[in-house]
Amino acid sequence: MKMKACDKYHKKRSPKKVMLDKSFAGIKAGQMLFVGTPHIVADYMSAVPAGGLSNVTKMRNQLARRNKCDAMCPASTAIFLRIVAEYAIEEMAEGKSPSEVTPFWRVIAPDDKVAKKLPIDPQWIADQRKLEETV
Repeated sequence: MKMKACDKYHKKRSPKKVMLDKSFAGIKAGQMLFVGTPHIVADYMSAVPAGGLSNVTKMRNQLARRNKCDAMCPASTAIFLRIVAEYAIEEMAEGKSPSEVTPFWRVIAPDDKVAKKLPIDPQWIADQRKLEETV
């Protein structure tokens, strides 16, 4: 049975810092890599005000700096972005309004790779962003 995003989101994880012994995903050997958690990603998204936007690169850079690292792991961050977004989508399917869930659309753009993997039409993200422009 496939694990629900809710279960993935609530799975016990701890953030960590890793000194790279070899280059990885454009990050050089010897640099400190921050590996966050879905909760850290969700907290970042929730801090973006209604009508405001960020993006995945900006989020990774800011979270890396906040945690005194050179970079944030792009692979785990992509996984965590998807978990957070799918959890919010599950919550909306259960009756919550967009204002009651993590506002993933403020960081994930409709044309981002992760948006195309979500169980919603990327146009929904564009529509939600447009709705918030008037806030």
